[in-house]
Amino acid sequence: MEWKGRRQSGNIEDRRGAGPSAGGRNPFGRGGGFRIPMGTGGARRAGGGFSFGTIIFLVVVYFIFKSMGIDLLQVLGEGGTANTPGFEQTETASRRSSPQEEETKAFMATVLAETEDTWNGIFKSSGVTYQEPKMVLFSGSVQSACGFASAASGPFYCPGDSKVYLDMSFFDELARKFDAAGDFAQAYVVAHEVGHHVQNLTGVLPRFNQQRRSMSEAEANRMSVRVELQADCYAGVWGHYTQQKGLLESGDLEEALNAATQIGDDTLQKRMQGYVVPESFNHGTSEQRRRWFKRGFDSGRVGDCDTFAGDI
Repeated sequence: MEWKGRRQSGNIEDRRGAGPSAGGRNPFGRGGGFRIPMGTGGARRAGGGFSFGTIIFLVVVYFIFKSMGIDLLQVLGEGGTANTPGFEQTETASRRSSPQEEETKAFMATVLAETEDTWNGIFKSSGVTYQEPKMVLFSGSVQSACGFASAASGPFYCPGDSKVYLDMSFFDELARKFDAAGDFAQAYVVAHEVGHHVQNLTGVLPRFNQQRRSMSEAEANRMSVRVELQADCYAGVWGHYTQQKGLLESGDLEEALNAATQIGDDTLQKRMQGYVVPESFNHGTSEQRRRWFKRGFDSGRVGDCDTFAGDI
């Protein structure tokens, strides 16, 4: 994607290293945020305590660091409880960013600016003013109006504060773990979350959040798939106008389609557990995600993104 030298959005909040504040609910429960699935999860140990083997391991780690002249107890005592929800991390907001991180930040700001241009134009053509979202860059964990979230949750949109939340390390994982490298794959992720913002402005998310309170889990999952596929289609609409500007390079579309494939519910479940449970899908299959992104990309028409009418 040809992005360098283009306008960067001023709607960026850089909270990297700041750590979250205490409290808050899980943003990904009923009525919470809308995220890119990471394929993480698994059962937690009953009681939430440490096993005997874990205690032995921690003791060994302590003495290894002690032999190196590092007192972990002192570090934890001065810096708070690291990586624990509700406590600030020991990393400070004043840490230096690497050149690669700064370039990624500039790219994110440019992509966000391009989505602003696209959706400002689309809304204006309908006689409506587009309210631009903010993008929060964080490291490790963050507190949003939807609650506390860690980087393991993946990028997400919070309708409570109209912000997109992103830990940029996700893109490394997207490339390494999900085999979905490329700058336009990253842009697709941002455009998808901005698509949720569009849904929030048009009333789709408020209606869904209200309705799913009375839905069964299976019903809520089926409706969630339609919501997510529409956000994919909206990302495709943005891609259409980006292509019209001549910003796409050879292979860019394939990068986005591959990313949509790699984070489909069926593909993620096969990778993580070896089998699929269709009734638990809440984002759509790989085929559906590719198809709806491509539909928006090919036409550039918001009206072609009605995933709530008929089969998907």
